[in-house]
Amino acid sequence: MKRNRAPLRLNVEESALLFITMIWGATFLIIRCALEETGPLFFVGIRFASAAFVVLALSLPVLRGFTRRELLAGAGIGVSIFAGYALQTCGLQTITASKSAFITAFYVPLVPLLQWIVMRQAPGRMAWTGIALAFPGLILLSGPDGVSAGFGRGEILTALGALAIAAEIILIGLVAPEVNARRITLVQVTVASLLSFALMPVTGEQVPGFSWIVVCAACGLGLASALIQSVINWAQRRVSPTRATLIYSCEPVWGGVFGRLAGERLPALALCGGALVIAGVLISSLRTKGEKNGQDTRGTV
Repeated sequence: MKRNRAPLRLNVEESALLFITMIWGATFLIIRCALEETGPLFFVGIRFASAAFVVLALSLPVLRGFTRRELLAGAGIGVSIFAGYALQTCGLQTITASKSAFITAFYVPLVPLLQWIVMRQAPGRMAWTGIALAFPGLILLSGPDGVSAGFGRGEILTALGALAIAAEIILIGLVAPEVNARRITLVQVTVASLLSFALMPVTGEQVPGFSWIVVCAACGLGLASALIQSVINWAQRRVSPTRATLIYSCEPVWGGVFGRLAGERLPALALCGGALVIAGVLISSLRTKGEKNGQDTRGTV
């Protein structure tokens, strides 16, 4: 008789995805440190310019096959990527890395809600339950003084960033089966970088002085973005979207761990809110009998 694999045992692909969540969790603290030397738009621009060069080097054999659909879809998704990461980075100017990680995780229960609005696919019971848990968790987590419930500027920007990431996922789900992954990824990260640089004069942000912290952080995260996407594309050939999402829910946990190691301390109310967000993430990724597995809940970078 064939035994079912223990739900907590990880194969090679799942272990790789778990390692990826550790990298994601560390990025919040890295960005927080880099923002002491630079503005958010310049940092996002350098980050995705680095990612674009890496993706370009990996995509040379397939560049000749570019289609109009890949260019248009990649540009649209690139706008969402820019909005998500720019808002998240701006939010990190005034909130801790730990809090940013938990609020950003709210994108997971947002995906089925946006899918309902855009694609007319109503969320299942588990998705609604996840949203019902995550939303009050977000309110508890977003106290501007770290004690009382409420929204400050950093929390609002980060929550809007999570909404943009959810929109990115929906857009990817609409075009993914019809495009080349490497070509469209190149367009996405290039557009995100160009938008960041283009909006610097509009917001009054100046090019900062040279800083090895900024260069290493931005280039390192750009390289990490390219690496992460390669691992995801490889690993999820054998890992279901539902199980992958359960693994991805570790991201805010790692964000909290790295923040804690750096001296950040979230009060009890914020920790309860973070726990509710994670519970919402986990529950929203489950399916009851009769419900089909949803789309994967990760973007391209």
